[in-house]
Amino acid sequence: MTARTIVITGGSDGIGAAAAHQLVGSGDEVIVVGRNEQKTRAVAGPLMADWFLVDYSDLAQVHRLADQLLERCPRIDVLANNAGGVFGDRKVTGDGHELTFQVNHLAPFLLTHLLLDRLAESSASVVQTASLAHWGARLDLDDLDVAHGYSPSRAYGNAKLENILFTTELQRRYGDRGISAVAFHPGAVSTSFGTRGGPIQKAMFSSPLAALVLRSPQAAGADLAWHAHGRPGVDWERGGYYAKRRPARLSSAAKDPQLAVGLWERSAAMVGVGASA
Repeated sequence: MTARTIVITGGSDGIGAAAAHQLVGSGDEVIVVGRNEQKTRAVAGPLMADWFLVDYSDLAQVHRLADQLLERCPRIDVLANNAGGVFGDRKVTGDGHELTFQVNHLAPFLLTHLLLDRLAESSASVVQTASLAHWGARLDLDDLDVAHGYSPSRAYGNAKLENILFTTELQRRYGDRGISAVAFHPGAVSTSFGTRGGPIQKAMFSSPLAALVLRSPQAAGADLAWHAHGRPGVDWERGGYYAKRRPARLSSAAKDPQLAVGLWERSAAMVGVGASA
């Protein structure tokens, strides 16, 4: 198989770093994207991989990253939208959006849109790291920034639902141009991810028992790599949602096509890009 170019956001730690090692080991060319320069260099260096920095709390940096990737990559075979986070107290970014919403959904939505033509030309797969947490979402299209009734778990659940809705709507709008989209649940993973969240998340991920019940980054990274390697329509269904490499149950909200359309249109207006395919 010809080596493919795979861009992994959130590639400097945890699931993304594990997947990057596995994909390079399979002969793919991996582009590592991270927020922290030291961590990103540490992952990319031993892999002889190119790397870029981006902080998703600043949408101007997303535009810069897209420009860098378009200049660097004549084709992009896989875009793994893996960056994300769960946070504590409600914070608003310099762009005016709630931090969880922007980092987990709005920034990857924008990056994917800015790369759409290159992705379509490459018949690319777009792999979205979502979560079972989407079952706990209470998504209000008129309050995507969760100005009312905020909690870390609600904001994160909403964001993971948004990841799935984005996947299905991306497939609907751009599938006929060659893009194949899929979302997956990596499981609760033993990384530093949850330690930035609220008291429940911190207690869960910091407990001495965590290693006994949480998946390893290598196992979850292998699932990301499987989707990146997978043949759309053969190994996984376009627009699908998976857990442990099998189709997974979706909440009723995640199957709502009107909610997916509404989220896409609101998101496009927020980042200043066209809403139509």
